[in-house]
Amino acid sequence: MDIQKYIKVEKVPGGQLEDSVVRKGVMINKDVIAPGKMRRKIFNQRIILLDWPLEFKKGENQTNAELLKEEDWRVLLQLEEEYIERLCVQILKFKPDVVITEKGLSDLACHYFSKAGVSGMRRLRKTDNNRIAKACGAVIVNRPDELQQSDVGTGAGIFEVKKIVERNLQDAMSVARNILKNPKLGPAGGATQLTVSATLKQKSSSVEGIEKWPYEAAAIAFEAIPRTLAQNCGVNVIRTMTALQGKHANGEKSWIGIDGNTGVITDVKEKKIGGYLFGLLLLLSFISFAISIFKFVG
Repeated sequence: MDIQKYIKVEKVPGGQLEDSVVRKGVMINKDVIAPGKMRRKIFNQRIILLDWPLEFKKGENQTNAELLKEEDWRVLLQLEEEYIERLCVQILKFKPDVVITEKGLSDLACHYFSKAGVSGMRRLRKTDNNRIAKACGAVIVNRPDELQQSDVGTGAGIFEVKKIVERNLQDAMSVARNILKNPKLGPAGGATQLTVSATLKQKSSSVEGIEKWPYEAAAIAFEAIPRTLAQNCGVNVIRTMTALQGKHANGEKSWIGIDGNTGVITDVKEKKIGGYLFGLLLLLSFISFAISIFKFVG
């Protein structure tokens, strides 16, 4: 047995030493292209392996196309779509359950595959594709029009996609780490961002010329957090933001923000809605540095 070619160690962040396992088969760090539409667990599947892009093939050299009419552009797009459709028809006539390619796979091809109940993966490494071919008995095909029935792999017992590391867990650990590194909390619900925004707007009114632009741009950027909260709550964004800006304009309402559950403007300190300041402090440091560079260049 060629252990260099057919035995592989796949490293996945997270977990403990006891989570390490030996799998009988091939494990790759990939997901299906359309997780919500494509099957993630298939028994006794038919697998087709490709070394060919299932998207419109670009020219090897720089190519210029001169279009004289709007209809020419539509014809060009139609030709690309027909090319993708022709490739998918050639593949789907062999009734595969899984299609894997080492190259790209366009959204249109993904649509045809998901409609036919086929799970697809793209941009696999050559070594991984070789291992899958060995495991299921498939032949890696360079061109879909050369595909034959004997090239389809049927030797694998199960195809399954599992999520091992969740992004939410990573976010939670990052928040805990930041609080331990810099144990300071500020008002959440967009209250801190609105206070900073109001302070920057007040500062910009005392600056003359183009030097006020960085202050105004940063002030608008900080309003993105409370605006997003208002959108997620389903309230009237314009009215809510206008009311919040009015309360923060005089600097006396720094604890006023948005209750993320109800969308009501409230005193977040009284509601005990807090957030860590580590990222905000880093952002403020970057803004002050950017403003100083802007002044220097100006």
